[in-house]
Amino acid sequence: MKSMRNHMRGVALVAGVGSLSLIVAGCSGGGGGGAASTATKGVTITVALAIEPPPRAALDAFTKSTGITVKWTNVDWDSLQTKISAAATAKTYFADATDVDWSRVGQLGKLDWFYPMENYVDTKAMAADMPQLNSFTSNTHVIGIPYDASFMVTTVNKQLFAKAGITTLPTTIDAYTKDLQQIKAKGVTQYPLNIPFAAAEGLSTYWYQTTAAFGGTILDGKGKPQFATPDSAGYKAAQWMTDALKTGLVPPGNINVSDSQGQQTLMAKGTVASTFSDYSGNVGSLYDLPASSSVVNQVTYLPTPGVSGVGPNLSNPDGIGIPRQAKYPAAAAKFIEWFTSATNQSDFAGASGPDKVMPGFFIPSRLTGLSQLTSKGKLVEGAQLGNLLKGSAPVFPEGAPAWYPQFSHAVYTNLHAAATGSMSVGDAVKAIADTATKLSNGS
Repeated sequence: MKSMRNHMRGVALVAGVGSLSLIVAGCSGGGGGGAASTATKGVTITVALAIEPPPRAALDAFTKSTGITVKWTNVDWDSLQTKISAAATAKTYFADATDVDWSRVGQLGKLDWFYPMENYVDTKAMAADMPQLNSFTSNTHVIGIPYDASFMVTTVNKQLFAKAGITTLPTTIDAYTKDLQQIKAKGVTQYPLNIPFAAAEGLSTYWYQTTAAFGGTILDGKGKPQFATPDSAGYKAAQWMTDALKTGLVPPGNINVSDSQGQQTLMAKGTVASTFSDYSGNVGSLYDLPASSSVVNQVTYLPTPGVSGVGPNLSNPDGIGIPRQAKYPAAAAKFIEWFTSATNQSDFAGASGPDKVMPGFFIPSRLTGLSQLTSKGKLVEGAQLGNLLKGSAPVFPEGAPAWYPQFSHAVYTNLHAAATGSMSVGDAVKAIADTATKLSNGS
């Protein structure tokens, strides 16, 4: 599923130069660089994404209407990033269209590895219908087009909240915290809150969302840390997360639990009552599935509690773009337009029946596609998700920095250390801030 495919992963770093020859040999498919063709008829393009392809009938219909044949390659996310990096570094053909993750937009933009999408599709017209398009802009250029919406949400087990006597769901952090304490005090569940404290990307993402809920941002437009002082939102978020573990709101074992594990083995089993930073689509694709959950019809999306009211929902989507070494960029652009159209997106998510479903695709990136899906009753809590998507915001308003992988590593290793007690929250935040300052200074 989308949420468990793209966000329960470590951050893939650019491949080391010493290993590039081996990687390129395995991903070039025998092709070379060469001049790109403007042809869009009678050509075959390679699309490489970390997801299963659309139904064969849909791809055949695309070929019939455009003359473009699609060769689909499904590669796991980490390996895909390595292959993209290796091929781009060696200026070797890998694919005509491939993944652009939100966290790598700054890096890809700086390296100029992808064509600006505004040269091929009407990105200005797309913007109003795609709230997450701004997450793919780097130096005024759109690097990729979001193909499946993903954003952070808060989920609560409404049955467990009700058992604790909570009749009105919280809208602020303080009320949310008090409700969790009440659930614990009344013995409804011993550890009501799920936070994945394993040293992995999921911990970084959780902190970003919690920081936004506390009313702050992570970095400014120049990459400088906005969380270094005790009165900052990021500092308060780190303190709140570690305090939740130390005061028994979070299971002690979560120190080594990743986000996917927490969602699958805690939230989906009713062991915990809430996940503050969960993934959009998980209610319909995990918690309401009897095969994977014991809390069917119990979990709902909660507008993210903030300091004085509802807070933002941060975006973490994947997009699709055209590498500089693409053989047929114009044909790839036609495919991307088709792939991200509202009708196809709603069909891929189940609006027109199972025959048109694309495995692993759950939430359209277009508001019109989401509306079509919701109006047909094909998306669990679709109206709520639509409202949350409209208010979703990028983690880094100015775009993810090129050095994001190193920064995220500093975030999750130091927050993990603070959770284990091997360092204080203050020291952990200082170490993260020092890393951001150093990286933003280019040292």
